Amino acid sequence: MKKNDQKPVIGITMGDAAGIGPEIIVKALNHREVYDHCNPIVIGDAKILKKALEITNTHHQLRVISDPAEATFDFGTIDVLDMDLLPEDTPFGKVSGIVGDAAYQYLAKSVELAKAKKINSICTAPLNKEALHLGGHLYPGHTEILATLTDTEDFSMMLTTPNLRVIHLTTHVGLIKAIESINPERTYKVVKLAHETLVNAGLKSPKIAVCGINPHAGENGLFGNGEEEEKLLPGIERAQSEGINVEGPYPADTLFFRAGRGDFDIVVACYHDQGHAPVKVMGIEEGVNITVGLKGGIIRTSVDHGTAFDIAGKNIADEKSMIVAIKSASDLAPIW
Repeated sequence: MKKNDQKPVIGITMGDAAGIGPEIIVKALNHREVYDHCNPIVIGDAKILKKALEITNTHHQLRVISDPAEATFDFGTIDVLDMDLLPEDTPFGKVSGIVGDAAYQYLAKSVELAKAKKINSICTAPLNKEALHLGGHLYPGHTEILATLTDTEDFSMMLTTPNLRVIHLTTHVGLIKAIESINPERTYKVVKLAHETLVNAGLKSPKIAVCGINPHAGENGLFGNGEEEEKLLPGIERAQSEGINVEGPYPADTLFFRAGRGDFDIVVACYHDQGHAPVKVMGIEEGVNITVGLKGGIIRTSVDHGTAFDIAGKNIADEKSMIVAIKSASDLAPIW
């Protein structure tokens, strides 16, 4: 039976086994602070993790389990839900459809466990899009897979650093299209997602601020064509009418400074670079990508880097982002 039941159980998916995922996972789980923070379980292939232990000279033991209820969460022993999908001689640094399919299956298993409330949240090691496609799964990445597996239409990307949280109205689209796609309904839904996510994580009345679209948030019509009044304000006012503690729109050039010093718990950014640039400046090494709004209240965090095939299997990958991602999965985990 598991110990330390007051801590959330975090399912860590192994990602693309040919990349640095297995290496950074075992390195991260070599830090006692991770176990002080949560109860981690790796979802992947035990034989690949064993190779990663050897490569990194990590002297932990592996405990193979078939269900999270069998885990003991002892520091020095890694609990791994072994899906046994890959051959032992799977090479590092090579794109493979078999490995891409396995990465998908690890993620699908994590969603199954989260739906069954056997884990509290998911933390993902990186996958490789080419390998994923070769494996028969034609998705741009983790977020779209998770949305499909949870039957979710309204979701958003949240980025966090130790001093800043940012959630986005739009992300991977051009700037003109991003502005066109913003509307009061989207503004309202993302504000509500931010509120619900932080409430579920234990903040009773999170303080939310929304960025303006134009310089100086339009400055009463001086800049732009009234986008703040048309696209943002109705959504903000609707959220306010429901008791959500949200303000704005505020000029982005000062809002992130105010949030960084603690005036707000989270900032709603209107487009990709408006939100990403401050996060990268304030903490790129400790930045975490979080998918929020998934049905069932499922939270997923990820490292802020890719599979790094060029250094995979060489014991030079840095685990810092993985440690922060695991902790963020724990901090934001809904309590079942």
